[in-house]
Amino acid sequence: MLFTPGQHEPLLDEAWDERRVRTAVEAIVADTLAAQQPDGFWPVHPDDEDGTSSRTGFYLGAAGLLWALHRLGQDLAETAERLHERYLADPDWPGVVPGFLLGEAGILLAAHELAPDPTRADALERVVRANAGNEANELLLGAPGTMLVARAMLAVTGERRWADAWLESADLVWSRWLPSEEHGCDLWTQRLFGDVVQYVGAAHGFAGNVLALSLDGGLLPRGRRTELERRAVATATALAFREGELANWPPVAGWPLARRGVIRTQWCHGAPGLVTSLAGLAEDDHAFGALLAAGGELTWRAGPLAKGAGLCHGTAGNGCAFLALYRRLGDERWLERARRFAVHALAQVEASRERHGRGRYSLWTGDLGAALYAVQCIEGREGVPSLHGL
Repeated sequence: MLFTPGQHEPLLDEAWDERRVRTAVEAIVADTLAAQQPDGFWPVHPDDEDGTSSRTGFYLGAAGLLWALHRLGQDLAETAERLHERYLADPDWPGVVPGFLLGEAGILLAAHELAPDPTRADALERVVRANAGNEANELLLGAPGTMLVARAMLAVTGERRWADAWLESADLVWSRWLPSEEHGCDLWTQRLFGDVVQYVGAAHGFAGNVLALSLDGGLLPRGRRTELERRAVATATALAFREGELANWPPVAGWPLARRGVIRTQWCHGAPGLVTSLAGLAEDDHAFGALLAAGGELTWRAGPLAKGAGLCHGTAGNGCAFLALYRRLGDERWLERARRFAVHALAQVEASRERHGRGRYSLWTGDLGAALYAVQCIEGREGVPSLHGL
C-alpha cells in the first residue's frame, strides 16, 4: 500500500455549495480579526506549540496572517508597519535569518505589501541577496524561498534589481543541483538544522526547488528552461513508487516509502507536494502527466488528512494537487475532487474550533490557509497560497 490509512479520515459526504463555502470563509476571517491580541499578535494554537517562538514569521506567525487577510480583503496596515522592527527586537526561532517562510524576507514582504515603503523594499532586496548562498537548499529557509519573494517584487514593481536578485539566486541554486550515481537522478543536498540529507518533497527538497526555478516569469534562458524540465521529469520518475494507477514519493531519496511505520502523503512530503510543484512542467509529456495523475489518484484514495485542515500537512494542502491537475489536464473531475476536499477542510476548521474553543491562527497550518484554498476552489485556480502567484 502506498499510503497509511490511519493518517487519513473518510471524506465527508457533503456536496459543494458555493454560498456555504463563502459564508465559512467569511466566518474564518471574522474570527481571525477578532482574535488579534492588543500587542498585534495572535495566540499560538496548542497544536502549533513546540517550545519555539513563531509569532512573527510567514509560516506560523503574524506575517502570514497579514498577507492572507490582505488577500481576503482585510488590511491591518498598522500591524504590518511595526512587524519587522518587532521581529528584529524579538526574533522567532531560529533567530534573525533571511529566509521566506521562516525568516526576515517573508516578514518584510508582508509588511511592504500592506504598507509600501522604499526603505523597506531596499531592506528586502538586501535580505534576498544575502540569502542567495544559503546551503539549506529548500523553500522555508533557503534561496528557493527568497527567489519567490524576488519574483513577487518584480511582478509588482517591474524593477530590474529584482530580476537580477532572482537570477543571482537561481544560478547558485542551479549549481548545487548535482547528479547522484546512487539514485540515478539529479538532486540537491540540504544542510538543515544540523542534518545533511537529500529531501525529495515540496517543503525541504527537490520538488520545492524545481517549483522556485520554474516560476521564473521568463527569466530563465530557453535552453535552461528545457533542461530544467528534462531533469525534473527524470528525477521525479526515478524516485516514484508506483502500484498500478497510483504513485507516491518518499521524504528522502533512498529511504523506503514507509518510515517508522508511516507513509507521508501530504504537501510537505509525498505525492500532493510533488504533483502541485511539478504539474506546470513538460506539459506535452503524456507519460509524465500520467505519473502526476497517479500521484493525484493516490491523494484522492487516501482521503483527507486526519492532522487537520491546513496547507503544509493538512487537507487543504493535499487538495491543491487536484487544482494543479485540473489546470494541466482540463478534466472537471479534478476540480470536483478539489472542491470536495475544500468542504471537508472547512468542516475540520469548525470541528477544531469547537474542540479547542478557538481558531488556529496561522497561514500554513491553520484556518486561513484552508480559507484561501476554498477561494481558489471557487475560482478553479491552481497553486499553493503564498507560493504560486505570491
